[in-house]
Amino acid sequence: MAEYLKKWNEIARSYRTYIRLEKQLSPNSVESYMRDLGQFAHFILRMYDVPPRKVEQQMIEHYMQWLFEKGREKSSQARYLSGIKSFFNFMLLEEMIETSPAELVEAPKAGRQLPDTLSTEEIDTMIGLIDQSSTKGLRDRAILELLYSCGLRVTELCDLKLGDLFFGEGYIRIIGKGDKQRLVPISSVARTRIQLYMDQTQEQHQKEDTLFLNNRGKRLTRVMIFNIIKQAAQRAGIEKSISPHTFRHSFATHLLQGGANIRQVQELLGHENILTTEIYTHLDNTHLSQKMEEYMDL
Repeated sequence: MAEYLKKWNEIARSYRTYIRLEKQLSPNSVESYMRDLGQFAHFILRMYDVPPRKVEQQMIEHYMQWLFEKGREKSSQARYLSGIKSFFNFMLLEEMIETSPAELVEAPKAGRQLPDTLSTEEIDTMIGLIDQSSTKGLRDRAILELLYSCGLRVTELCDLKLGDLFFGEGYIRIIGKGDKQRLVPISSVARTRIQLYMDQTQEQHQKEDTLFLNNRGKRLTRVMIFNIIKQAAQRAGIEKSISPHTFRHSFATHLLQGGANIRQVQELLGHENILTTEIYTHLDNTHLSQKMEEYMDL
């Protein structure tokens, strides 16, 4: 980090001269621009550890989203982004970079609604009201339990194979985005519900390695999972807008509320960037800020 910090400082000094002499900004404006740039540089170094010429659009978007989640006003977000664009335009003029990574970045829109989460009581009710006297019922109970207790994406659930279950070791193997693998602990309740379902589908699973199957013995689709959840919510009298991702949001939020480290939740969810994990939660801004600060201080 020290090497790249030196590079940020070098370019920042040249940029200060540029906005003071060429752009003829007032002393107060110069200090404001430099203060904002310093915060942005600190963020990029902490999160990505790259020099200015290696900054990418996605990194800037994560920074803007972080500002939004921290409760910055829309006007403040616009100011931060204006300063970032000015900095990279300066680097373009000086031929330090060929294109600006900030060119297409937009400030996060104010008032964005975060998805609903479910309480543990609502999840228990949804699962408990599923008829477990049929193979389909056993399957659906196992699906909801796994979505919540392991925080899976719907595609990850559909793709789960028998060979990905390591019940003896207490975890399952997930193939996530970009074919990246991660190991996720599985609860004893989820193991039991999966085993009850598997006991009823031994013949089908001799021909098909995919864990969750439809009544024709084929792999479940995303639409089928959505319908299973919709029906379970209706039986439970839950009127929230619920999808498979609702269980994933709830998983992340409940873990953080229970005191889990945000880095641990990031690994369990399979997020490449820690800020995506922050966005997935429903904790109040104070709690989230505390968790992010704990991580940034590591």
